[in-house]
Amino acid sequence: MSETGGVREVKSAARTIELLELLAERGDRPARLQELADALGVPRSSMYALLRTLIGRGWVRTDVTGSLYGIGIHALLTGTGYLDSDPRVRLVRPYLDEASDALGETIHLGRLDGRDVAYLATRESHAYPRTISRVGRRLPAHVGALGKALLAERPDDELPEGPYAALTPTSHTDRESLRADLAGVRARGYSVDREESVTGIVGFGFALRYEHPAQDAISCSVPVARLTAGHEERIVAVMREIRAKIEATGPGAGGTVNWR
Repeated sequence: MSETGGVREVKSAARTIELLELLAERGDRPARLQELADALGVPRSSMYALLRTLIGRGWVRTDVTGSLYGIGIHALLTGTGYLDSDPRVRLVRPYLDEASDALGETIHLGRLDGRDVAYLATRESHAYPRTISRVGRRLPAHVGALGKALLAERPDDELPEGPYAALTPTSHTDRESLRADLAGVRARGYSVDREESVTGIVGFGFALRYEHPAQDAISCSVPVARLTAGHEERIVAVMREIRAKIEATGPGAGGTVNWR
């Protein structure tokens, strides 16, 4: 049994979290009982009992046959509570609106979470709104503008060895190519994702240095077909200004909790 801060991990709690994370990762692909038991290495009977408990509490849902399982609505309610209670998200939201109004492109706020970036807020493009919200979704840090902006705030020796998963043909798949890219991020002061996470989309990421090392970043995403040299220059100028405004405001003022 592992320990955290000298306290023994509670096995049943860890198993519950692993199950919920697995169901969340599957998205719109519901799972069967045996799949979940095999994935987590637990007896089928134990998995069934856990699922029934979580269904009763709203954390897991099942279909009319009772044979398929997915993440429940209480996961959404808890996630919304996280966003509503976070002082940094509240601080940044109006500036996302300002950037969106100025550029007409998609603007994101993301936070580093291990080797991934979690999307905390999004303002969709005026020209190509998506039907599926990115809030709450994750992206490997090595492929996106948000992630690379945040990785560049850290020493290269903290980078995982690789190989890295490729989401597109231009994604970084090894440590050395990523290190070279991050050197450019540090020199420019912002990251560029040229179709590394989504084919046809370029992103520009800016770490928010109101804490060190930065945990949050903002980005602007634009279709390649609309990205002229002049538009790219304007995106960088506007996003630099927005970052400066956010950092000057400073989260944590007024006695808010400084979460780890």
